[in-house]
Parts: sequence; C-alpha cells; structure tokens
Amino acid sequence: MDYSLLAGGKRLRPIMVLAAAEAVTDNEDISARAVNFACAVEMIHTYSLIHDDLPAMDNDDYRRGRLTNHKMFGDAMAILAGDGLLTHAFHVATQAAKNGVPAERVLAVVEELSMYAGLPGMVGGQVDDMLGEQGVTSLEQLVHIHVHKTSDLIACSLRAGGHAAEADYKQLTAFGLFGRNVGLAFQIQDDILDLTGTEEKLGKPVKSDERQEKVTYPFLLGLDESRKRVAELTKEANEALLQAGLKTPDRLIEIADYLLNRDH
Repeated sequence: MDYSLLAGGKRLRPIMVLAAAEAVTDNEDISARAVNFACAVEMIHTYSLIHDDLPAMDNDDYRRGRLTNHKMFGDAMAILAGDGLLTHAFHVATQAAKNGVPAERVLAVVEELSMYAGLPGMVGGQVDDMLGEQGVTSLEQLVHIHVHKTSDLIACSLRAGGHAAEADYKQLTAFGLFGRNVGLAFQIQDDILDLTGTEEKLGKPVKSDERQEKVTYPFLLGLDESRKRVAELTKEANEALLQAGLKTPDRLIEIADYLLNRDH
C-alpha cells in the first residue's frame, strides 16, 4: 500500500480538497479540519491506479516513474493493496469528526465518496471505457466516460473540502461544476501529452493510447481543437468559482491555470 501511495505524483485531488476548504473560509485551522478528506481521496485515487495497471485492465509496467504495484509484488498482492486502500479511505474520512468537522458533514462526504468513486462515478466510467474501447465513435460518448472516470473524483474532492469548511449549497454546486470542467480539461491534456510529451517528464511510456488504438480527444478533434477545448473548459471552471461568493478562490484558479499549461 505504501509503495504506491507514497510514490509521488501531482497530489491533485488532496490539494483540491484543501484549496476548496481555504476558498470558503479564512479560518487558519481549516486545513487541519480538511486533511482527513484529503488523505481519503488520495487513497481512493491510488487504489484505482493500482487496479487500472493490472494485466486484466491497462497492463502497464510503470507508474509515476517506477514499476507498477503488480510488477513489484505480483497481481494478487496488488489487488489486495488496492482493496486495502479503498477500505481504509472511508475509515480515515470518518476521523474528520474528531478534527472539528460536524458529523452531518462527515456523513455527507462519506456518502458522496461512495457515489463518486463507485458505480455511478469512477468505477462506472471505467466499466464504460472497457466495454466501449473500440466502439467509441462520438465526442459525447468520450465525454461521458471521462466525466465519470476522471472528473467525478475531482469534483468529489472539491465538495469534500467545501463540506469541511461548511460551504453553502451554491458554493458546493460551484465546486462540482469546477471539478467537472477541470477534470475533463485534465483528461484532454493527458491525451495531448501522451502524443507530445516525453517519457522522462511523464514518468511512463508515451504514445500508449496510439499503440492500444484508444479513442482519445486528439483522435476525434485533432491536437489544435483539443488544446482549444482545454482552454475553454478551464475558463468555464474559473467563472463558476467567481460567481459562487467564495472568500478566496485564487488558489483554485491558479491550480486550474497550472493544469492548462502543464507538460507532465
């Protein structure tokens, strides 16, 4: 579990949790209240990567610049490591109540985590991706897959941070929209970097989508139109935040702009 959880990476989802909480309030203790949710979403994300890398799924040998979990410890142990991370994530999330998060907010986060990470969200997106790998013919199908496969857990991360800071309905809704758009932009940028990036910067082989004949945004739209779509989604995401009555949305906007221009 530690091998994959502590392997590095962008830590995008836990950063989103903390940044969302800080956007709602200037309470200096808010990060301590939100940290359990930040750890929980990173555990769920890491479990999903361990399972995605398995031979029965994407069959990848490298992740975050090092051998994947199953390459180090075997398929069975990798499955158990993922199972352990997923289960422990919910235990960690519930401990937020001991850090000052109201019980009803903790319950809301646990409910949303189970939904966004489960069949209606991330798992369902992965299922649709697997079943439709060679049958995706439209942009609408591809968006549907990646909203659930990628965006849902990012939106959940933002909403979890909002709950930690006791955000109102309007703010939580804005976090959901921001997460959806940033998640899609993130996925499109991933597709672009798979074609244009380097193995050294990405920490994994490039052009893997092309070799596996996967339908991607550049495949359907071309590189230029894909880049344009990333910029449009980022702009829409930032506008949602600016209309939500947040105290300090600047950090989230900076993160969105960073993701727009990232090269790894």
